[in-house]
Amino acid sequence: MSNTVPSAETHPAFEENFDELFAASVAATEKREGTVVVGKVIALENDAAVIDVGLKAEGRVPFKEFIAHGHGSEPAVGDEVEVFLDRIENRNGEAVLSRDRARREQAWAELEEAFEAKTQVTGIIWGRVKGGYTVDLQGASAFLPRSQVDLRPVRDAQHLFGTKQPFYILKMDRRRGNIVISRRAVLEETRAEARAELVATLKEGQILDGVVKNITEYGAFVDLGEVDGLLHVADMSWRRVHHPSEVVSVGQKLRVQVVRFNPATQRISLGIKQLEADPWEGVVEKYPKSTKFRGRVTNITEYGAFVELEPGIEGLVHVSEMSWTRKNVPPSKLVSTSEEVEVMILGVDPNRRRVSLGMRQCAGNPWEKFADEHPVGSVIEGEVRNITEFGVFLGMPGDIDGLIHLSDLDASRPGEEAIKEFRKGDRVRAKVLEIDVEKERINLSTRQLEEEKVAGALAPYSRGQVVTCVVTEVTDSGLRVTVDEVNGFIRRSDLSKLRTDQNPHRFAVGERVDAKVVSIDTKAARLVLSIKSLEIEEEQRVLREYGSSESGASLGDILSEALKPKEE
Repeated sequence: MSNTVPSAETHPAFEENFDELFAASVAATEKREGTVVVGKVIALENDAAVIDVGLKAEGRVPFKEFIAHGHGSEPAVGDEVEVFLDRIENRNGEAVLSRDRARREQAWAELEEAFEAKTQVTGIIWGRVKGGYTVDLQGASAFLPRSQVDLRPVRDAQHLFGTKQPFYILKMDRRRGNIVISRRAVLEETRAEARAELVATLKEGQILDGVVKNITEYGAFVDLGEVDGLLHVADMSWRRVHHPSEVVSVGQKLRVQVVRFNPATQRISLGIKQLEADPWEGVVEKYPKSTKFRGRVTNITEYGAFVELEPGIEGLVHVSEMSWTRKNVPPSKLVSTSEEVEVMILGVDPNRRRVSLGMRQCAGNPWEKFADEHPVGSVIEGEVRNITEFGVFLGMPGDIDGLIHLSDLDASRPGEEAIKEFRKGDRVRAKVLEIDVEKERINLSTRQLEEEKVAGALAPYSRGQVVTCVVTEVTDSGLRVTVDEVNGFIRRSDLSKLRTDQNPHRFAVGERVDAKVVSIDTKAARLVLSIKSLEIEEEQRVLREYGSSESGASLGDILSEALKPKEE
């Protein structure tokens, strides 16, 4: 037997078979392009691994593709790795390989299965984009909308970066390379399971531990372990709390009590003040009626001010109990927030948790003080504060007012006429007529004071008394005169017994005349005088002393003789 190897020229069948095999080999090799293949690391050069995938030339893969987005490790010589064969040979004669593409292709296959089965996938948040974040899902890039990061909107998810997180795939399109995922869906599922477990054992009055998760205007949400409860601002403290941030802060650990639980809505209401002693216990004994305390103004409203007696115990000072005198003044003009004031306990209602307080009672009733210092009948001076259609108000000691009614203004004139002479700021003396402490009223009179003055001036005079007058004014109707500073009037008909002498103009201002008091006009505060009556009285006296007309002498002669000056 010959050992000579046959050549292609001597064996045509072999040549034909070789060509077929070579063509099939080339076709098989080309068919591997665009697929994931297994290769072996044969060398590490600079920043890349040289990988043999069974082709005539090796390929290079950068180290960074092995440790993308914080996972994986650099390869070692001899490691078998999956890579994506992009091209069999480039212009440098090397195979074009990609570890990233291999991971992505593998990831897409696994993600499609998870999407169909609605199972969770794991990824790492590594970047920010408009409206959300970029997540690496084992090589595939996915979009996480900001609304799907947590159960409640979060401003920043930086604390989640670089750590593995579970997600659900909401939708995916391999042709476009789009994947949208949700972390919120995972949390909701976990929360629902935890809620179901907690709800099964939850009872009102139960004490739990939690962490403040979020703060709002009306309270704080507390994480009880995948389940949130609301700690309302009213249940944070027994004292008044204006904003929840005064008591709690985000991240703070709390021990809370379940105040209310609604199985239908699964809403949990929490409280922390319930874990402290109720300050309202024994409040009646602590704050007896009519006792005085000092407190701090915590809130001011249109109808009054709230004063804190101790943490958790507040009382209302109604606007009507704030001042004796400033009745129509807003409470904000009388007190300010945080001001310390003295108050008196007016009443305590432990069932309704209400304390009624008064401020004016601590200052003393100015009407009672006025009544003690200025009893009825006394005379006082005050400044005109206000003039109304029914009278004049005078300022009294203690910042209170007294009223002079129209009927008590003047003795000789109507009140409507007398009130015109009063002006704000005038100092006026008046007599105290009445003090009504309960109704907070003081009635005064200038009329009675004037009448008393007149009565005192007229007291020395009596009807029939003869006085000497000084003429102050001559009028057609008579003479105005004064008698020791007391006013008087002599009517025309009383100027003389003789009609011919009843002319007022025969008298002069300043002239002194004698006249008889015929009446005393207390209302007009004057004496009514008569010269005529005095003349008649003189005639009668002369007749009595010198006889009658039987002596043969005329009445004129008798008077002339009686009135003749006597010789010394």
